[in-house]
Amino acid sequence: MGSLSSRVLRRRVGLPRGDGGAGDGGGRGGKRKRGGAEGPGDSDSDGEAEREERLLNTPRRKKLKSTSRYIYQTLFLNGENSDIKICALGEEWNLHKIYLCQSGYFSSMFSGSWKESSMNIIELEIPDQNIDIEALQVAFGSLYRDDVLIKPSRVVALLAAACMLQLDGLIQQCGETMKETINAKTVCGYYNSAGTYGLDSVKKKCLEWLLNNLMTHQSVELFKELSINLMKQLISSSNLFVMQVEMDVYTALKKWMFLQLVPSWNGSLKQLLTEADAWFAKRRKDFEDDIAFLESEQGNAFLSVFTHLRLQYIISDLASARIIERDSLIPSEWLSSVYKQQWFAMLRAEQDNDIGPQEINKEELEGNSMRCGRKLAKDGDYCWRWTGFNFGFDLLVTYTNRYIIFKRNTLNQPCSGSVSLQPRRNIAFRLRLASFDSSGKIICSRTTGYQILTLEKDQEQVVMNLDSRLLIFPLYICCNFLYTSPEKKTDSEALLDNSEP
Repeated sequence: MGSLSSRVLRRRVGLPRGDGGAGDGGGRGGKRKRGGAEGPGDSDSDGEAEREERLLNTPRRKKLKSTSRYIYQTLFLNGENSDIKICALGEEWNLHKIYLCQSGYFSSMFSGSWKESSMNIIELEIPDQNIDIEALQVAFGSLYRDDVLIKPSRVVALLAAACMLQLDGLIQQCGETMKETINAKTVCGYYNSAGTYGLDSVKKKCLEWLLNNLMTHQSVELFKELSINLMKQLISSSNLFVMQVEMDVYTALKKWMFLQLVPSWNGSLKQLLTEADAWFAKRRKDFEDDIAFLESEQGNAFLSVFTHLRLQYIISDLASARIIERDSLIPSEWLSSVYKQQWFAMLRAEQDNDIGPQEINKEELEGNSMRCGRKLAKDGDYCWRWTGFNFGFDLLVTYTNRYIIFKRNTLNQPCSGSVSLQPRRNIAFRLRLASFDSSGKIICSRTTGYQILTLEKDQEQVVMNLDSRLLIFPLYICCNFLYTSPEKKTDSEALLDNSEP
C-alpha cells in the first residue's frame, strides 16, 4: 500500500508470458556418448562445453518496459488507434471501446440498443458536481493501467466518477483509502460522501471515529462541520466515549450549537465556552422568562438533538443542575419531568429496597445508562469517583498495577453524600479502554461487555486485568452504569403504551 498521501489500486491484467524458461529444456545439457575410455582431457573439455551450453540456454529476465506502462502511455495518454472519443466538461479523451467495456456504464451503453452503441463520439452529461476533469482523467486512466494513485484530498471526486462509470474495483479502493485516512478534517466529508455513494462500511467507520473522538479530542472545526442529524446520532448513542460526566456532553452541545449559529467565529477551543455562554446570555434577555432558548425560533432546529441528553445524570449534581437552570436552554417541562422521575427512583431505592438491576437489559442499558469517562495521562496509581448522587451507591474506581477495581464505599472512606446501608447492592456496567494515535484512530482497546456486579458494604472487585503489552498512554476509560432497576409499569400504563399509534 502507499503512504497516506496516495493509495494504489492493483488490478490483475492478463499479460503475455515470455518465451522460454526453466522447463523448456534449454537449461540442461546432455553428455555425448563416446566410444572407448575417456581420458582426463576429454572429460574437462566436455564439462566446459556443457557449462557454456547451459549458460547460453539459460533465460535472463531483463525488464525494459512493462506492458501496462506501454499500454497506458501509448493507448491512453497518446490515444493511438482510438476508436471512440469521449467528451465531458469541455475535455476530450481518445479512448478504446474494448477498454471502456470494463466499466459497467459503458458496457451497458455499447451492448444495448442505445444510439451511443454505434457512435464514435459520445458527449457525457455529468450530473454530479463532485466530478471534475481530473477525476475523470484518473478514472479513465485506471482502465489502462495496473496502478492508480489515489490522493486522500481527491478521493471524494474520484469516488463520484467511479460510481458514475460503475468501476467496482476503483470504488472499493476509494472506500479503503477513506477508511485509512479518517481524521478530524476528513471525517464529516467522508461520512456525507459515503452516504451519497452507498459505502456503508465507510459510513460506519466514520461514525465509530466520531463516537470515539467527539468528546476525547474536541475541535472547533469539527463542531462547525457536524450536522444536526449526525450530532443527533452521536448524542443518542451509548457508545459515545464520554470524558468526565453527562454534564460535559451538555457543555459540548452548547458549544456546538453556538458554532452552528455563529459559524464565522474562529477563536480557540479554550475561548469557546466563555464566548458561547456570553452569546446565549445576551439572547436570554430577548425572551420572556418562561421561554427556553430551544423553544425560540433560532433554537427550535436543535431541539431534537438535546432530547437525547440523559438529563437524569446532569440534575443529580447540584452545581450542574444550577448551570442548566441558569442557561435556560432546555424547556422547563423537560426538567420537571426528570426531577419527578429521579425523585421516584430515589424513593424506590430507599423505601422499596431496590438493590439495583437484576439482569442485563441491553435496551435499558443502551438507552438510559450513565455515561462517564476519565483520561489517564501516564501509568501510575489513580483513584476517583464521578460526581453526582447515585442513590447511595458511592462507587470508587481504582487503577493500580494494571488492574481496574470497583469498590462500593460505605464506611471505610469519607463520602460527600449519603450512602446506602443495604447489605448488598447491584450495579450494571460496561467498561471500555482505548488508546488513540494522532489522527484519532484506535490503536488498542478492551471492553468488559455489559455485566452485573453485586457488592456488599465496602467490598471491592477487580473488573479488568490488563496485559501491560496492550497499554499505551494516554489511556482513555469510558463507563456505562445503571444503579437502579427499571421501574415496572402498572397495568394501566402498559395498556396506555400499547394503545399508542
